[in-house]
Amino acid sequence: MIPAWRRLRAHAAFPWVAPFVLFLLLLAIVPRMPLGLWDQPLQALILAASLWIFSRPVIDLGVSRPAMSTLLGAAVFALWVAPDLLWPGYRAHWLFSNVLTGPSAGTLPAGFASSPMAIASRAVRAVLLAPVIEELFWRGWLMRWIVRSDFERLPLGAYSPRAFWLTAVLFASEHGSFWAVGLLAGIAYNWWIVRTRRLGDCILAHAVTNGLLAAYVVAGSRWEYWL
Repeated sequence: MIPAWRRLRAHAAFPWVAPFVLFLLLLAIVPRMPLGLWDQPLQALILAASLWIFSRPVIDLGVSRPAMSTLLGAAVFALWVAPDLLWPGYRAHWLFSNVLTGPSAGTLPAGFASSPMAIASRAVRAVLLAPVIEELFWRGWLMRWIVRSDFERLPLGAYSPRAFWLTAVLFASEHGSFWAVGLLAGIAYNWWIVRTRRLGDCILAHAVTNGLLAAYVVAGSRWEYWL
C-alpha cells in the first residue's frame, strides 16, 4: 500500500498548490509562536525551501514580453496605492475593514520597523517568493483546474469566463482590506496569462508590483501595506 504522503506528492496538482498551502499555514501559525522578529526570516527560508523541494520541476521563469510585463507590474502598483492617495483612510470603511476582511491596519510584530533583518526578509518574501508561489497556484493551477480537473491537459492561459472571474475574485479575497485593488490586480494578471500563456511573464509582472510596493512601504514607512 502506497503511503498517503507519497500519493499526495504524486498528485499532478501538488507542485502547483503545496507552497501556497504552506504559505497560508505559516501566515496563520508563525505569528502566534514566540519567535519575535525571527518569524520573518523563518517564513522566507521555509517558503524558499518549499519551492525548491516541491515545485522546481514546474517553475518556468522564461519571459516572452519583459518590457510589457514590467509595465503591467508598475501599473498594478499604481492601482494598488492610488485609492489611499486619493481617498485617505478609505479602507477604514466597513466594506474594507470587517470581520471577513480583517483590520485595515498592518499586523507586523513590534519592533519590525527598526529591524533591517526583518525588513529584508519580508521584502525577499514579497518580491522573490510570493510572486512565484501565488502565480503557480492562481494562474498556473486554479484557472486551469476550474475548467477541468485534469488541468495539465490545458495550456497555461486557457480562457474560460468562469475560471477567469472566479480566480480574480478569490485572489481578491486573499488580500483582506485590500480586496478591491486585489480584484483589479487579479483581473490584470489573469488577462496577462491569457495573452502571453507564459507563467514567467506573470511572475515578472507580479514581482515588479511587489518590488515597487516594498520600496514604497520602506521609503514611506507605510507598513500597513504589509498585512
